[in-house]
Amino acid sequence: MPLLELKDVECAYGRIRALRGISLHVDAGEIVTLIGANGAGKTTTLRAISGLLRPAKGSITFDGMDCTSTPPARIVRHGLSHSPEGRRVFARMTVRENLELGAFTRASKAEIDEDIERIFTTFPRLKERIDQKAGTLSGGEQQMLAIARVLRTGAKLVLMDEPTEGLAPVIVERIGEVIRTMKQDGITILLVEQNVRFATGVADRHHIVVHGRVVQTLENSEVVARERELLDLLGV
Repeated sequence: MPLLELKDVECAYGRIRALRGISLHVDAGEIVTLIGANGAGKTTTLRAISGLLRPAKGSITFDGMDCTSTPPARIVRHGLSHSPEGRRVFARMTVRENLELGAFTRASKAEIDEDIERIFTTFPRLKERIDQKAGTLSGGEQQMLAIARVLRTGAKLVLMDEPTEGLAPVIVERIGEVIRTMKQDGITILLVEQNVRFATGVADRHHIVVHGRVVQTLENSEVVARERELLDLLGV
């Protein structure tokens, strides 16, 4: 049974239909991407999964729970976290305060303390910036903080929206290393990405999204072999 499954999900912003019957699944332990051009419906799909946007039709199931009309807070407590596009750190709060907010669903202080040390091992730069306001960090540091805050939730499934957008190549490489480490730690990831080469460096499978529908689902090796064709299809 998939950890996450969408069946014929439709969503709209007013009269604009953003999702036109999207169906996909993600198995536990996988990294799966949504690849598509701007406006294809990738971000809308993540918003629907996390409860920020209620589908007009279709169903969403996460870890045995029907999330189609479930409030976002309950979905988070069930083990799903969403790292949105644009990092969305709390700019006026310190790095420490941002990380503390990430752990709000967890009750065990011992686990939280152990977890923060693991995060600082993964992101040593954040430890150096622990009392610095998040809004004064570089773009790459803010993205690391956004990912670290999600990890603090102890989520089973993490939704990540364009984590490499606007970052220098060396930071993109580091984000890739972090995502692969998350998989090794047993975290399942649904990743929105336009950078096809980055996606093939981290993912197991890829859903190709065009006009609010999944038009193809490909294994990683197939995407590598057909990269130029897919770039032309997506217009990226």
